Amino acid sequence: MKIGRVAGTVVSTISHPTFDARRLLLCDILSPGGEPTGDYTIAADAIDAGVGDTVLILDEGSSARQIIGESVAPIRAMVVGVIDEIDLA
Repeated sequence: MKIGRVAGTVVSTISHPTFDARRLLLCDILSPGGEPTGDYTIAADAIDAGVGDTVLILDEGSSARQIIGESVAPIRAMVVGVIDEIDLA
């Protein structure tokens, strides 16, 4: 799992049926302290996250496919939670 911040949405005119009715979110990857690492990922949205939200990203294809209930879907990353606070203490 990774921590990210939603930077925007991704629009695709042609996509696999798995992505019908699902938004794709462009997420900046954050360090455990909440600082941007310079990396990003595109993840399917499972929780209706919005731009600016700090989110938990499941970045393991098999687990993401289990969430949507399709064993052969072309999906790798999925936003599965909104993070309210990060406490490293």
